[in-house]
Amino acid sequence: MKIKGIDVKISTISLVVFGIFTLFLIATVAVSGDLSILILGVPLLALLLIIPAALNYMSQKQYASLVPMYEEEAKPVRVRAINLNMLGEPVRIKGVVERVYFQFLNRPQYLVADRTGEISVKMFTSPAEDIHEGDLVEVLGTVVKRYILAGDAAINCVSIRKVKKDQQS
Repeated sequence: MKIKGIDVKISTISLVVFGIFTLFLIATVAVSGDLSILILGVPLLALLLIIPAALNYMSQKQYASLVPMYEEEAKPVRVRAINLNMLGEPVRIKGVVERVYFQFLNRPQYLVADRTGEISVKMFTSPAEDIHEGDLVEVLGTVVKRYILAGDAAINCVSIRKVKKDQQS
């Protein structure tokens, strides 16, 4: 669903929760025969969809507003050059997606590799386009530690988008 040009996605987990509570509501009404339960139940069910969609919209909008700044400031780097001395620096990498994790949560993580190495790319909202294993992508983001207190370098992704083979550099 698109709202003001932003593709709003509801996570699989949210849809499962909505389905479970819908079944509970139907079962409760069927067993009790009390239709007044629907007065409160239907709006609450609607909120189970509206709240995740609104949160996704807000995060998508925030990330979209950051992209022009990153387009201007991010330095193109090779994966092997990224290290913990670069914490907080905006970077731009191009590579191939080797693995995709947690896409069903709308908080995907990617393992992106170029010819020099591979790096974890974490995104805290759903990307503007669907990214799959094998896609050639350009990543804009900030260098962070993989885990809060320890770990190797990773990229906190602001934008990940597919790149055509002829745009590869």
